[in-house]
Amino acid sequence: MTMHAVALTAGGATATVTSADQAVTDWAARYLGSWWNAARVDADGGHPGQTVTAIVDSDQYADVGAGVVDAPHMSVEYAKAMLFVTRDASEGVIRAVCPEQRLAYRSQPGRGQLHIIGCDAETVATATARLTREAVRGQLLRDGWAVLHGSAVVDQDGRALLTFGQKGAGKTTAALTLAACQGLRLLANDRVFVRPEGDVGVEVLPWPSAAAVGLGLLDALGWYEVAQERMIGGEQLHPTQDWRVTAALRAGVCIPLWDKGRELKAQIRPDQFERWFGVPLAVSGSAAALVFPRVDEEAVPAEENTVRTLSDGDFMGGQTEDRYPDVFGLLGVDGGGANGARQEVARRLGALPHHSVVLAHDVVANADLLGKILGV
Repeated sequence: MTMHAVALTAGGATATVTSADQAVTDWAARYLGSWWNAARVDADGGHPGQTVTAIVDSDQYADVGAGVVDAPHMSVEYAKAMLFVTRDASEGVIRAVCPEQRLAYRSQPGRGQLHIIGCDAETVATATARLTREAVRGQLLRDGWAVLHGSAVVDQDGRALLTFGQKGAGKTTAALTLAACQGLRLLANDRVFVRPEGDVGVEVLPWPSAAAVGLGLLDALGWYEVAQERMIGGEQLHPTQDWRVTAALRAGVCIPLWDKGRELKAQIRPDQFERWFGVPLAVSGSAAALVFPRVDEEAVPAEENTVRTLSDGDFMGGQTEDRYPDVFGLLGVDGGGANGARQEVARRLGALPHHSVVLAHDVVANADLLGKILGV
């Protein structure tokens, strides 16, 4: 059986994906490698860091899954799905099964090995990319990085401009506006890794993930027709995208979609920013300014006098990082990084320029304002 392998590296941390199904390793290389370094490696060689082995085999899934369900186990929600987990302390093995997704797992944290077994290549590939990212995250956190809840773009001088705010505040709008209209490179959407650099600096690395973009913003940025054409041509956005968004894009409906007060958004994969929309990605940057936006469709874009600074809520932590609890023992530390790292990053970022802005639904006007106050 021919095995394929790809190593993903960021900030000195490495995880290697191996699989007999090349579609799985291709997905990891394309999804994570858009922001991190991806390199094809010998599947039979020694691999630094964590090794994630992906298997597409219905019989193996059934065997592992039955072993979990038939033994004493606990239940936990992981990536919005229920997971049944059992631990064997004597062997140092964690086994889990997700019946909804037909995925099973076997993790040996002490050996740096994780097996993901499923019945469908696409489902296995999606889970593999997610957990490979978690393996790299664990290494970065143990090496002194922290995770901030924010978006970031980088200018030609390597200056990272960070946008912050609660869900719906406009941090994605601000970052994508700067990328689409001012030619900046997109570093990350929604989360970034940060670490003190030198005496006063803060280094920023991307957290690879799909970007949730509302249909209205997609249209305002001039990306809607491109996405529609690509999808009609047979390409797809991230597999986790709600089917109603897919149907709306295919039908040419750009009115925002809502479900129980939550906006349903297009899920744009990292590699699609450049291939579809011509937005280049950045792999690192040095923090230079902080932007705190809010969106008011009837306002004139302007800088506000409101004083806003970072708070504990802007850092991801064990309690706030509830989508991906450390079920498989990949982190070994708090999910947002050590308190000391967070405190030092907060102190250094606090000394940088802060800008509170109100943005409208006029992308051009927003871009003019942001470009002026940020000097880009």
